[in-house]
Amino acid sequence: MSNMQIPTDSTRETFSSRKAFIMAAIGSAVGLGNIWRFPYTTYENGGGAFIIPYIIALLTAGIPLLFLDYAIGHRYRGGAPLSFRRFSRNFETFGWWQVMVNVIIGVYYAVVLGWAASYTYFSINGAWGDKPIDFFIGEFLKMGDINQGVSFEFVGMVTGPLIAVWLVALGVLALGVQKGISKTSNILMPVLVVMFIILVGYSLSLPGAAKGLDALFTPDWSKLSNPSVWIAAYGQIFFSLSICFGIMITYSSYLKKESDLTGNGLVVGFANSSFEILAGIGVFAALGFIATTAGQEVSEVAKGGIGLAFFAFPTIINQAPYGEVLGVLFFGSLTFAALTSFISVVEVIISAVQDKISVSRVKVTLIVGIPMMFVSVLLFGTTTGLPMLDVFDKFVNYFGIVAVAFVSLIAIVSNEKLGVLGQHLNETSSFKVGFVWRLCIVLTTGVLAFMLFSEGAKVFSEGYEGYPSWFVNIFGWGMAVALVVVAFLLSRLKWKDEAEANVVEQGE
Repeated sequence: MSNMQIPTDSTRETFSSRKAFIMAAIGSAVGLGNIWRFPYTTYENGGGAFIIPYIIALLTAGIPLLFLDYAIGHRYRGGAPLSFRRFSRNFETFGWWQVMVNVIIGVYYAVVLGWAASYTYFSINGAWGDKPIDFFIGEFLKMGDINQGVSFEFVGMVTGPLIAVWLVALGVLALGVQKGISKTSNILMPVLVVMFIILVGYSLSLPGAAKGLDALFTPDWSKLSNPSVWIAAYGQIFFSLSICFGIMITYSSYLKKESDLTGNGLVVGFANSSFEILAGIGVFAALGFIATTAGQEVSEVAKGGIGLAFFAFPTIINQAPYGEVLGVLFFGSLTFAALTSFISVVEVIISAVQDKISVSRVKVTLIVGIPMMFVSVLLFGTTTGLPMLDVFDKFVNYFGIVAVAFVSLIAIVSNEKLGVLGQHLNETSSFKVGFVWRLCIVLTTGVLAFMLFSEGAKVFSEGYEGYPSWFVNIFGWGMAVALVVVAFLLSRLKWKDEAEANVVEQGE
């Protein structure tokens, strides 16, 4: 049995209650991916049949990895770099790698949040007119040709809301864990759920809603023999639950000593998946309506991601009775879901920097937030913001999140401390873990390896979405490599409170 020298940082903030933590954790997990990624992923990968690999992925990868993040953060009482350093002196780089992933996600996630907020307002006045695609690409983004090079021509309709959402998020973060993050989540998450339930009810009342639900849930059992469907299920769970890139490590470090870690994890995991299924119903009921109205099949109007939110839904809003209500509900839900996730992303960076240099919450928020806001506006408030976002999103997800998860899990498993972390979970938790949990971690490491190398081989040989190779090499591969280099350099910097940072496990 390991004998741990317990971290003694009594100044670290904590969530006031279990409910406060759960609301914040669900707020982080429920984001854009739940609303615009899950429905289309399900539809593309076997409809109702996809639920089987999805649930298996949730039980064998999502929840076990959530437990692992909770154990690391709660046991070692720090942001990602400090927790990994206390786990093993050689592991600090993994924590900074996760922090750098959040830096990239933060700078582009803010612009999508700004778009969603803008479109909430546009829903009232129908600013996109009869041609939503032309409006989004031409008038709203003023998108330039990436083949002509990167443009730094700013777009007023994008930069204004982008700066605004940064200021709102930084204001919340400056207030701290309890007064800022917790209070915001406690307000926004119930509002989000109520809005989305109303949205789903409204969508189900539209003519053709059943056609959309049939398209979504009719099972295609033959798809289950396709390995890519299973990888899609693991990918959806992995990217949706905010696991393995520092968020849940950071949030769990703010939990009180006697916390039901696994009980919290089960609540967060199943709440996230329940919201995804609810989103699927609402989205495809609305798509069924537009397909029926246009005399088309659902396959002709079904889209995911940006295409769903900014192309398909404005078209639905234009034709639905009381469409402006539908628009405010949909884009308002996107805004609230994205805001709570965005706050959690930036908190990972703030927590890590505050651990390292020991400055006040307000000061560290400004140190982190102002440069990130500047980079965010510089890269994504311009006419080439959309292709930049597309490449950043792809590469930071697969060659950032999946890569750091795979490497850090290999290190943790080979370090032979999974048993120690499992014991920590069992000390205060209602649901006990053991051999099966450890086996799931090992098997998931294999799944991540397959995801990483198969996607890497594909992008390396085929390029990405037809973008120029120089663009993909600089802002895709170059960015992914830079994350690791910067993470290593940050791990070499001295801690201001060296004694506190050097609290480690002693004796095995």
